[in-house]
Amino acid sequence: MRLTRQTNYAVRILMYCAANDAPLSRIGDIAKAYSVSELFLFKILQPLTKSGLVESVRGRNGGIRLGREAAKISLLDVVKVTEDNFAMAECFENDATECPLVDSCGLNAALRKALGAFFEVLAGYSIDDLVKSRPSINFLLGLEEKSAVPAA
Repeated sequence: MRLTRQTNYAVRILMYCAANDAPLSRIGDIAKAYSVSELFLFKILQPLTKSGLVESVRGRNGGIRLGREAAKISLLDVVKVTEDNFAMAECFENDATECPLVDSCGLNAALRKALGAFFEVLAGYSIDDLVKSRPSINFLLGLEEKSAVPAA
């Protein structure tokens, strides 16, 4: 199974917000930190805000922030919001009628068990876990310099 770029950057957005000491994070700063376009990040923000994982504050001094504590946002929460399909094989699809074994296949059962284990592991990690386990994350994201400079 391969996660999409959308999921990858959704996790990165949440990590940035969790690492940022400022009340709001700006999309431009996040885009710069990860060397991606703001437009791409805005597209990813839509499902994150709709699900409540991120809150958006409009206006000149607006930005985004986590919708709940980083410790209460699991990787599974993010994956469920950003991934469209968890079909690991054709037989996972709703219209899988081509295979005569679809209802009693050992492969299907094994893949479902593997997917369940994958979800269980993702549920065991929070955004906070990802940020707190990396002491240099603020420096790597360019946040350390900003927090040292007083706001005007």
